[in-house]
This record gives sequence, C-alpha cells and structure tokens, in this order.
Amino acid sequence: MRVISGTAKGRQLKAVPGKGTRPTTDKVKEAMFSMIGPYFEGGLVLDLFAGTGGLGIEALSRGMDKAIFIDMDPKAIEIIRHNVQAAGVGMRTEIYRNDARRALKALAKRGTTFDLVFMDPPYRLTDADALLTDMMESDILAKDATIVMEHDAGHEYPEQIGPFVIWKKANYGETTLTMYQQRPMTEHADSDT
Repeated sequence: MRVISGTAKGRQLKAVPGKGTRPTTDKVKEAMFSMIGPYFEGGLVLDLFAGTGGLGIEALSRGMDKAIFIDMDPKAIEIIRHNVQAAGVGMRTEIYRNDARRALKALAKRGTTFDLVFMDPPYRLTDADALLTDMMESDILAKDATIVMEHDAGHEYPEQIGPFVIWKKANYGETTLTMYQQRPMTEHADSDT
C-alpha cells in the first residue's frame, strides 16, 4: 500500500495485521480520487472506520488541510499513527479510537464541519446511510460536502438521503463506491413542479 499522488506520493503505508481490516486497493483508491478530486484546495476530511488511514492520508497528500481519523480497533489506531508520520502529514491530523456514532456526536459538540467524508465500514455493516443521516442532523457537513461510501457490491444504498443524492457510483469486483453530494436548491425547486 502506498500514497498514489500529491505531496506524499510513493510513501509506503502499513496495513493493519489480521483479516479484520480490508484496505482499499490502489486501483479503487486511484479511481475514487479521480472522481472526487483528483486534487483539493483545502478543507477538512473525516475518515470514519479509517483502518489504515489510507484514504484520509491520500486526501491530505492531494491538498486537504486537515484529517480526522476514527476507528474502534486499537491495532488500527496504532497503524494510522505510524502511517500519518510515514506520509509526513502527522501535524495535520487528529486520531481517535471511538465508535462511529459516539465520534460523530463528539465532533458535532465541537462544531466541526467536514468537506469530505470517507465511510468504509466492515462489509457486514450496512448502516452508512443512517450514519449520513446522523451527520446531517448534527450539522457537521459543509454545504458542498462529498460523502464517499465504500461497501459490498451486493448492497445498494438509497438514491437519496435527505438532501444528498448519489452523483457517482462505480463497481470494482466485490467493492462498490457510492458517492453523495447535496442537490443544489434550484434542483429541489425544479423537481417540485
């Protein structure tokens, strides 16, 4: 595993030992960032179910200002700490061991607003849409935020979750990327007529 592009291009990242964490392959990561970026002019990224931290690190390498990494697994937290240092982005990160829902509540209390959110929960979990609803209700998403869900290809998420609609979707074998953005207000008005 490595950082594909940007300021940390080529830096090697460690994987979490064992089979509990499934890192995003370089092929999927490359495709994902070509769809959502490929580069950014600042902003705050949330890497929920961060695993190795590879997605948040890639976003930092490609121009995001800061990343917050959340994972429940102590081994994953250790690996993320190693990887952000290896990629030279440690000063622009916060890393927390926490359950996703509790972490979202804590971030909401701080008044944090994210421009980009990666959700790559274990494939047995299929509640990323409920987590997106929690984020909307707690007002932690910027108006033009992009939400990227990586999930089992056999699972479908709804076309629309609140004001967020699927704007891109791609399958890579057993993996599907489903990406949401808020529909502009003018489209809401048009669809009501």
